[in-house]
Amino acid sequence: MERSAFSKYSWIDFVFSVIGVCTFLVDWASDVWVATEFYCRGDLLWFSVLVGLMVLSSVVVQMFSWFWFKYDRELPGFSGRPGAGTVLFGDRVKLCCLLHVLQLGFLCRHISAILQGFRVWWRKEEGSEYAVYLTHDLSMLRLIETFCESAPQLTLMIYVMLSTNKARTVQFVSIAASTTSIAWMVVDYHRSLRSFLPDKAKQGWGSSLIYFLWNLLLIAPRVAALALFASVLPGYIGVHFLILWLVFVLWVWRQRTYFMDSVAGEWLYRATVGLIWYFSWFNVADGRTRGRSLVYHSFITTDAGILLVTWWCYRDPVQTESYALPLIITLPLIYLLGLLFKTLYYCCFHPKLWRPPMRDPGLPADLPDAEVSFRDISIQDGALSSQLLNKRMACHASHFYSEQKDVGQTDKTSKAESPCL
Repeated sequence: MERSAFSKYSWIDFVFSVIGVCTFLVDWASDVWVATEFYCRGDLLWFSVLVGLMVLSSVVVQMFSWFWFKYDRELPGFSGRPGAGTVLFGDRVKLCCLLHVLQLGFLCRHISAILQGFRVWWRKEEGSEYAVYLTHDLSMLRLIETFCESAPQLTLMIYVMLSTNKARTVQFVSIAASTTSIAWMVVDYHRSLRSFLPDKAKQGWGSSLIYFLWNLLLIAPRVAALALFASVLPGYIGVHFLILWLVFVLWVWRQRTYFMDSVAGEWLYRATVGLIWYFSWFNVADGRTRGRSLVYHSFITTDAGILLVTWWCYRDPVQTESYALPLIITLPLIYLLGLLFKTLYYCCFHPKLWRPPMRDPGLPADLPDAEVSFRDISIQDGALSSQLLNKRMACHASHFYSEQKDVGQTDKTSKAESPCL
């Protein structure tokens, strides 16, 4: 497997970066519009909840971005070399810290990725590896932002429509923006995962389409069930979230993840995964993948069933007469269809071919693969060498594409082989 299969930057990557920053700005503008509408109409509770979601999402994303900036500065050759300061924040730690405090770090990453991508395109592949590195980080940050803000915001907007039994233009705009954000995240994240495949050129857009469909068909009924439950028992949705989030965080901790390079960062990651699992599933550890997925979907299916039954029992029969029966029938069927698409993906489109790149002939024969892939990083002529891979996305790609390991494999062996380290 050639190393270039992981690092080649294309015009499609540049287009995705440009669309990504446009989506971010449009989503932010729609959030401000919706919040302003709530405030002007006197809906201070919904205004507070919406602003709280926006602040929470922004703070979490900025924290991840800051942690990753600190980690990357510790990579060999990152600081004090020609070209290192032309993208992202270079070695200007104070400026970077200020931008993140002002909640501008994520936006600056978008702009840096566009500038570096244009520089690569204009100079014919110079710095291509680092441009890919930046886009992979943005893909992961967009994933985090989506489930910290867009998914909860979509739930809130549906809840508001159900509670008031009417819909205003601003609510439709918010729902459209949140849905678009989730859809874009799904496709972009899958593209980033596919970039680590040795035969990624053979993976057509059909796999991304199926991946998008099963995620959308699983997330949509989940969001709808939460909104329906909140419409009849609004005081209990917070308790429901808190209980499930604590259970999910404990489950992530039990899986002994090693995604971040510090203890504080790892707990931030585990807390964020707990939030993501409240809406959707993705694998975060090696081994027993089918078993964990089966447990999760069984749990979520049971939980959604309880939420729908509760809504059916406490709903207003007159107000919900026009849509109650269709919803109670359609939502489980949509979720079942999503599970079928997921099964189809893993049976027909999931290339379980991920493996570490070939070791450099000039490196010692006894050097571990993980060291070759992620630790041996240097800068030559102002650009990172071709050995640079984004270990954060490679970590998730390894969990997503690797074969299921033996149940009896020791934690020590899993940790030693994990590309997250």
